[in-house]
Amino acid sequence: MRVYKFFAIAIAWIAFSYPMQAQLLNTDMDSTVTTSGQVTIKGVPVKYTATTGKLPVWDEKGKIIAGLFFTYYERTGIADRSKRPLVISFNGGPGSASVWMHIAYTGPKILAIDDEGYPVQPYGIKDNPNSILDVADIVYVNPVNTGYSRAIDEMDDKTKAKNFFGVKQDIEYLATWINTFVTRYDRWTSPKFLIGESYGTPRVSGLSLELQNSHWMYLNGVILVSPTDLGIERGTVPEAANFLPYYTAAAWFHKKLPSDLQSKDLVDVLPEVEKYTIDELTPAISKGGFLPEAEKKQVAAKIARYTGLSEKVILEHNLRIPKTFFWKELLRDEGFNIGRLDSRYLGIDKEATGSRPDYAAELTSWLHSFTPAMNFYAKNHLKYETDLKYNMFGPVRPWDRSNNTTGYDLRQAMAQNPYLNVLVQAGYYDGGTDYFNSKYNLWQMDPSGKLRDRMDWKGYRSGHMMYLRKEDLKTANDDLREFISKSLPAEGVPAQYKR
Repeated sequence: MRVYKFFAIAIAWIAFSYPMQAQLLNTDMDSTVTTSGQVTIKGVPVKYTATTGKLPVWDEKGKIIAGLFFTYYERTGIADRSKRPLVISFNGGPGSASVWMHIAYTGPKILAIDDEGYPVQPYGIKDNPNSILDVADIVYVNPVNTGYSRAIDEMDDKTKAKNFFGVKQDIEYLATWINTFVTRYDRWTSPKFLIGESYGTPRVSGLSLELQNSHWMYLNGVILVSPTDLGIERGTVPEAANFLPYYTAAAWFHKKLPSDLQSKDLVDVLPEVEKYTIDELTPAISKGGFLPEAEKKQVAAKIARYTGLSEKVILEHNLRIPKTFFWKELLRDEGFNIGRLDSRYLGIDKEATGSRPDYAAELTSWLHSFTPAMNFYAKNHLKYETDLKYNMFGPVRPWDRSNNTTGYDLRQAMAQNPYLNVLVQAGYYDGGTDYFNSKYNLWQMDPSGKLRDRMDWKGYRSGHMMYLRKEDLKTANDDLREFISKSLPAEGVPAQYKR
């Protein structure tokens, strides 16, 4: 009898404690904590509040289906927020937390790294003297399964995918969440900007139209940091040809170009290569196997000149050099590969042979420095307490990539909204979302050319996360300030087209 009683108590304790333990990890879908801080930006002290926690995602019946983790920085002492810009910030993946731009680019605190972006110990956080918090309030948003954001526990994987994991799903629920945020924090009258990095660029491009058409929320600006193809069809020929300017940039950095090119500054070399890509390489690749042999050898020689690769391997690839092969081949004779998202980084493979690197040298470096810094910052600075794992990259597969029209959605949003401007920021050494294709996006997005005066493009001497380099951190934030300022219409100027 005593044994039975013991087991009954034990079973009851397990049954009671396990659900409570699980519940404690993923509760409070609608709760926040607020702290205060100060940072000196451009020599001026800026006081702010930081509100962090979760804000709900609601279904059509008003039921909470997820809680999105966010951090909202609001400069204090602002009497009239109707003139104060609000920047809504997303990273990409899909499945990546909004950590990268939060603690390395635009926020008031940045992680401790060296001047070129490499990890250093002890890990930590320091003030960001270049933050845009002096000119705009900022909210960093983590989609479902990134950061501490989660769907409700009772939702199965199939339902999660249906609600959250796809181009259209992502845009629709995030637009609803933004509506909730803007309403709750009373920012409807503020000028609004979206900024997205990598996969965050189709996200914010699609959101620009979704917010207008479904929530009647109109933006002043969209900032695309290291943009993807935005659903804009490039075709197999431009896809092969357009990588050449990036190859040149990476080869220039590693001093693999001929001396006459190597002696020039990077930005003096690239226009020549861009012109060759459009005027000669694209037509040559278009001819495929019918390109005359003599002409094929001439093109191979020119590609070799601009890439640092041998004519032999270029001809072996029929003039179409895969990026994975380039990352492996450029420094093969020195025993290194180069990074995908930032080709300044070096990696070491098990074998020199092969057609692709064993791992992404740049990404492992970034995770090395960002992960401890963000976990420390959330707990010790933002005072957010949870036992949930902070997902730098969370499970969002399979991701539904169908019906990606986000680049054209952004063009449509601009056409409908004369106030809306676009800024693209790209790193020359980014091989994942290369800089020349980010220019190509703009050309194809608006074939009429009627919107090009409202589109800006900026390049930087770094990679995918250009802000990790100290010099580019300053320049890129200054470019954001300038863009925000010029995207604010003078008081009383109407949003209209004039003949």
